[in-house]
Amino acid sequence: MSDASLADRMAERLRQRLQPAQLEVLDESWQHEGHAGANGTGFGTHFRVRIASPLFAGKPRVARHRLVYDALRDFIAEQGVHALAIETH
Repeated sequence: MSDASLADRMAERLRQRLQPAQLEVLDESWQHEGHAGANGTGFGTHFRVRIASPLFAGKPRVARHRLVYDALRDFIAEQGVHALAIETH
């Protein structure tokens, strides 16, 4: 399982669940080497999600972030994703 495919799989899950108008999933693990949750490879632990979805309309930021976390819950619990920075629009 490649680290790039982890970001791709996360993006696909978000497309399925949230039908985003805009989506970017970035693996920023290399910026967190030596931090908690880093796995020593520079990949696959720390991600940034930039997403805009019609499902966010009228929802406060916390509710939008919850939708993203809920969609990616198993990646966090089972795939080694340690940190998720979320930017919603």
